Amino acid sequence: MRTPALFIGHGHPLNALLDNSYTRCLRQLGEGLAKPELILMISAHWESFDTQISVHPHPPMIYDFGNFAPELFQITYSAAGAPEWAARVQKLLGDFPLKLNAQRGFDHGTWTVLHWLFPKADVPVLQLSLAVDLSPAEHYQLAQGLAPLREQGVMIVGSGNIVHNLAQVNWRQIDGVPPLRWAVQFDEWVKQQCLAGNHEALINYPKYGQAALLSVPTAEHYLPLLYVLATQQPEEELKFVFEGFQNAAIGMRSVQLG
Repeated sequence: MRTPALFIGHGHPLNALLDNSYTRCLRQLGEGLAKPELILMISAHWESFDTQISVHPHPPMIYDFGNFAPELFQITYSAAGAPEWAARVQKLLGDFPLKLNAQRGFDHGTWTVLHWLFPKADVPVLQLSLAVDLSPAEHYQLAQGLAPLREQGVMIVGSGNIVHNLAQVNWRQIDGVPPLRWAVQFDEWVKQQCLAGNHEALINYPKYGQAALLSVPTAEHYLPLLYVLATQQPEEELKFVFEGFQNAAIGMRSVQLG
């Protein structure tokens, strides 16, 4: 049976502490998911000069953000690593060589999401990095090689944001502020391309114009979406498990395949 794949918009790290419509949605989503054998995370917050995979058996916490609420630094996510799976992933990726990273822990793109989806931390977790020298098309091609993992009980989870412009955010208020016009425009365009299965357009998102360039000033938060979509099978159901914005310029749209 094929395991679902998820793209989760993770937004502000404070979402790990808040009770809002987004975190309640993640909690409810997690309650409805069958427990997978393994979670393979692709987080916007692990970029590297080559493609790396974590092999730490007990990944440490990484609090990779600034002077936010002290309570954030008290959160721990104690899921085990899964170094024994790394060889399987290496074999699947073939022409995309993987470097093993024995030090990497859980960055906030990983633990703020899994904290809600799998609060018991009872599923082992691998992380795959985003190589900065690959184009979106190459990231998509790499991710296509991961698709067979979904037939082996592996849940692929991308964590980022479709719209992510920190220069335009309203830092004073997470919820309740209207999103910027171009953010809504790009988010809606991405929604329609996802529903149409038009992955080629999503790979070449800069061609959409100014709204795309404002929404994706740097690619790292957008690319995890491509990693998930690349594993979509013909006629496989796609649905949006959350839609909305935070801080006016962060899109929280989240996607489920299967």
